Amino acid sequence: MADNPYSSLPDHRFWRKAVTSLPPYAIDPLVATPFKIARHDRVATAGSCFAQEIAHRLQSSGYTYYLAERPPADMSAAEAERRNYAMYSCRYGNLYTTAQFLQLINRAYGRFNPQLDYWTRPEDGRFVDPFRPRIEPDGYATIDEMRADREQHLASVRDMLETMDVFVFTFGHTETWRHKPDGAILQLAPGVAGGEWDENVYEFYNMTVSEVVRDFLAAVDRIREVNPRVRIILSVSPVGIIATYEDRHVIVSNMAVKSILRAAADEVVRARPNIAYLPSYDLVNVSPNAARFYRDDTRRINPHGIDRTMKMFFDHFTDQASETAAIQSLKIDVASEAEDGARVVCDEEAIESA
Repeated sequence: MADNPYSSLPDHRFWRKAVTSLPPYAIDPLVATPFKIARHDRVATAGSCFAQEIAHRLQSSGYTYYLAERPPADMSAAEAERRNYAMYSCRYGNLYTTAQFLQLINRAYGRFNPQLDYWTRPEDGRFVDPFRPRIEPDGYATIDEMRADREQHLASVRDMLETMDVFVFTFGHTETWRHKPDGAILQLAPGVAGGEWDENVYEFYNMTVSEVVRDFLAAVDRIREVNPRVRIILSVSPVGIIATYEDRHVIVSNMAVKSILRAAADEVVRARPNIAYLPSYDLVNVSPNAARFYRDDTRRINPHGIDRTMKMFFDHFTDQASETAAIQSLKIDVASEAEDGARVVCDEEAIESA
């Protein structure tokens, strides 16, 4: 037969060979990575709640999960967990959009000073930080207490950005809320976990592919101004959105959100060196796996799906021979882990309780 451009391509480029002919557990969409993580590398995480899964496994696997914002020495482990230390490398909570992440960096370095200073909670009148309203579960007694904690937090963010070796970020959402006077991006809509909804003060906004790419690349460039050697791992959360403010069915919005983020991730990886893509979204949503990897609510990922995506992460971004064994030793019986495994905090879930 005559040669054609596909004649000598490897098996992983063909659906029949790489998907159809393999059992689901053997499907692995990650072919190569531009770098490896060493045990001494300080690995920081941020993004949507799915990024917490990587944080949990890093902390349990002997790798250096970077906690730049630590609890006070006299705080118990249980209290530190309750107050959201170690959820991520700093206490920023979930960073759902790239716009939110870029503004966090700019706030940390004094390049953006939002006009919005504080919110109060209607249930008890205590103060919360509008940019991470659920990070302190009891709220703050005074505005000064909240501001002091914010300044300490932003100092920790600077320290993390300047000294981390590897940064793992998960794209989570495109829908967001803005403070109209200066465009400050909020983690949650006003009124969900503090503040009051006022359409004259706040507005809904849904990001496009180009905006997601623009803001994340700007964030990468800001980070590399202070830390030029940082390596970045980017993923798209396979966890479905909990609600949409668009006037359409949540299924349609979820597909739009994930498609925008997946397309944006592809552009980002092509645009800058030392940015790797972890195809967690792709692995979970490929047709042989989708029904096996989602929980009963069909939105969150079950322990089996988490194990499989984390195995892919360790197999490719670390020394495969040793880390495959390490992952096996980390596995917990799925039946007992089911709903009560490592704590994952999704701030978005406050929408339903509110």
